Amino acid sequence: MSVIEVRHMAAGYDGREILRDVTLSVTAGEVVAVLGANGSGKSTLIRTVLGLVPVRRGEIDLFGTPQRRFRRWERIGYVPQRLGAGSGVPATVGEVVSSGRLARRGLFRPPGTADRAAVRAALDAVGLLDRIGDPVATLSGGQQQRTLIARALAGRPDLLVLDEPTAGVDAASQEAFAAALTRFAADGGTILLVLHELGPLRPLIGRAVVVHDGRIAHEGVPPEPAGHHAEPGHDHVHPHADEEKAGICEWAPTETKTF
Repeated sequence: MSVIEVRHMAAGYDGREILRDVTLSVTAGEVVAVLGANGSGKSTLIRTVLGLVPVRRGEIDLFGTPQRRFRRWERIGYVPQRLGAGSGVPATVGEVVSSGRLARRGLFRPPGTADRAAVRAALDAVGLLDRIGDPVATLSGGQQQRTLIARALAGRPDLLVLDEPTAGVDAASQEAFAAALTRFAADGGTILLVLHELGPLRPLIGRAVVVHDGRIAHEGVPPEPAGHHAEPGHDHVHPHADEEKAGICEWAPTETKTF
């Protein structure tokens, strides 16, 4: 079954067209990585799929329904770029993860047994069950990002969309991400994630889509890293700049036929 269908899509904001003539299909059970240099449009692509960036031309379907008519958002779990789960919010880890159940239970129904069980299972999946009662502000950056992934998992989605979940976080958290996502995929979940580099997630990725200058430059087997990213001592931890700022990484092709 098709989970995401993007056909000849163009999108952008603030008067800028970031993506041009993008066509992409993701089927149920796939794990697809979107790769590209900073500013290539890779994060804009997934934000457009989720309806966070307006479509200028073309069409998007989610689970067989045109995006503009799609209402079953509980089927999609979204983990944005690292925001700092505890930024000024006096909430516990459990409370943050519990908010991931709102789309399923509704705003006005209190958490039930199933909700509490889903929260504990999600925290156990990312290795943070022992921190369930701790203030989020006391966690490390990597642990806060793991909390955001647990929040998405708690909603029991069919599709998990993640925007650079491993950027700038410690190796232990990256391994925890990989383990949690592997279990999610093994249970039949579909994953679409933006990555700057594959790192410990490489064995999980079934297909890669490389975005270059707002277009898809490669689709298929993940390309091998080049330059210093291929060195054995490279630790895959980078606090990268914002998506729309220019930058260079190993997925930036000098010409499309490189892939």
